[in-house]
Amino acid sequence: MQRRSFIGLGLAGGLSLQQAILARAAESSGRAAQAKNVLVVLEQGGLSHIDTWDPKPEAAAEHRSPFKPISTAVAGLQFTTLLSKTAPLADRLTVIRGMHHTKSGANGHPTGTQYALSGEMPGGPLEMPDIGSIVAHRMGSECSFLPPYIMVPGNHEQAKETRVGFLPAGSKVFKTGGKDLSDPAWRVNDLGLLAGIDQRRFKDRRDLLSNLNVGVAPTKRDTVRTFNDLSGQAADLLTNPLTQKAFRLDDEDAAVRDRYGRGHRGQCYMLGRRLIERGVRFVTVDVREPETKKTPGGFNMNWDHHDYIYNKGSCGTIRNGAGGEGRYGIGHWVMMGSTDQAFAALITDMEERGLLEETLVAFVTEFGRTPKLNRFAGRDHWVNAYSIVLAGAGVPGGQVLGSSDRDGGYVTSRATTPDDYAATIYEKLGLDRSKPIYTPSNRPVFLAHGGTAIEEVF
Repeated sequence: MQRRSFIGLGLAGGLSLQQAILARAAESSGRAAQAKNVLVVLEQGGLSHIDTWDPKPEAAAEHRSPFKPISTAVAGLQFTTLLSKTAPLADRLTVIRGMHHTKSGANGHPTGTQYALSGEMPGGPLEMPDIGSIVAHRMGSECSFLPPYIMVPGNHEQAKETRVGFLPAGSKVFKTGGKDLSDPAWRVNDLGLLAGIDQRRFKDRRDLLSNLNVGVAPTKRDTVRTFNDLSGQAADLLTNPLTQKAFRLDDEDAAVRDRYGRGHRGQCYMLGRRLIERGVRFVTVDVREPETKKTPGGFNMNWDHHDYIYNKGSCGTIRNGAGGEGRYGIGHWVMMGSTDQAFAALITDMEERGLLEETLVAFVTEFGRTPKLNRFAGRDHWVNAYSIVLAGAGVPGGQVLGSSDRDGGYVTSRATTPDDYAATIYEKLGLDRSKPIYTPSNRPVFLAHGGTAIEEVF
């Protein structure tokens, strides 16, 4: 059951799935919900903020980005040329330029990714679950044939840093997997019955198990009932034709696929929208472009640009001391080119379909890059200032929160942390953070206890 990440709604009391979801919703007595679902775009590796969302044209010439500021749809708000397709949509976005870490311990990719996924600084007395796992546990999903928390595709360098923590296994993220979603042969594995077992045989086996459970001792019946509820969800996942259909990208109109971009990143973003459209509660899209014949040497194309960040092609394939080999320069198509197109398409597509009104969209990364170039013409990890973006579900468009200094090195106003980001997600969904969740040892845990919701996005 753990492999398939089924809904952990605590159904042992005999509630139906719909009743359980309504009961979860009734628990919320905090801020009124503005979002039904959440779509997080996690561009892992540490995206350079000064080359994208927070241009610094007055920085020292030897460290300045070569990508010039451009105007957006909002007077006075500028991005760089790497966001030329997203710039016309700035009036739908809130750009948070004051992101930073107040505590040490998350300046490497594993811990930085955990921090971005959970909104809790790693290393505490408890292993904290992902935000998506907590949301799945507290709210369930309106989609009965898919898990409530899905990661697309879940194969980036730090994808192993997802955590279910102290929550039931049913709250664990379901990762679609797959090297290249642009490949027509791409499929999600294990979403069907084993060879030689048809629907009728599968039903007979379930009926037999049900009969055997009748004789279970009274002290074990609650456990069996819980298992049966999860088993029913498993059966729906394996036999419902809508499950596999949700992942059939070739069902999309050709023009829509072209709008997102036919590469891996564009198709990942598009699948994220498909899952939200089907009612999945929490979707995280993470992308690391695969190495193909078109990208020789591109074997690790995240945003960890320690070397030759402004190369027009490969940044190199041999470790030279900085550890940034295996990717392409930030301005290359498979890097910011495809990201700009896919994100602009996502916002536009969701708005046209009426999904943006009720879906909180977050574009995040685990930290930024240094304001100074290193001796390898790259930028290293930097947690003192970086940017994220929010849209949808009542988030005001055309807004900038926070600022950094002339070089993009330190936050100078409206400082914000990943803890605040997590608190914002929970309150956007209407979850009451004054009500704790409990560990198996009955220890209360409050949601984003170190954070404060970002009031300007409500």
